[in-house]
Amino acid sequence: MRLDFYSSAFCGSCSATRAVLARVSELVPAARIVERDVARFPDEAEAERIRSTPTVIVRDDSGAEVFRAEGAPTVPQVLAAIALAV
Repeated sequence: MRLDFYSSAFCGSCSATRAVLARVSELVPAARIVERDVARFPDEAEAERIRSTPTVIVRDDSGAEVFRAEGAPTVPQVLAAIALAV
């Protein structure tokens, strides 16, 4: 599964989200986390309908979205989303 993390330089909650995703990565080493700054990847952010940062999208192995969190998610929320992606 893949976790797409959309962030921005001016986003205060993005630091908290990075910490959550770092913990998730320790607990689920198979989770691939990809961070994209919306200013550097505006076309991709628009295509994914990113309206705010942070936004985390959890995808299953086929690339289908199974969970989306706008705002900083908690570790339990992300783990539950990963369970849906497996």
